Amino acid sequence: MSSPVLKNFDMAEQLRDDADIAAYLSMVLDEGDTEELIAAIGHIAKARGMTQIAKESGLGRESLYKALRSGSRPQFDTILKVLKALGLELKIVG
Repeated sequence: MSSPVLKNFDMAEQLRDDADIAAYLSMVLDEGDTEELIAAIGHIAKARGMTQIAKESGLGRESLYKALRSGSRPQFDTILKVLKALGLELKIVG
């Protein structure tokens, strides 16, 4: 009898709507980890469709994957372009 094969967890599959995305991104921002934030933006881009986000951000698809992979250090301008393509914006609240 063989043991069951577990499917790898994919966060992008859990982000089904805007409420899921907002809750996830808020949680990551609260933790304050820059690498996790970049990874979260990558998960959100994947959930929305990486090809479409690349097109809307003006970035090449491969460049987008590279910028949002674990351990990357994308320029702030890149993050802003991706957030805009995702329909998200940064706001400062005091």
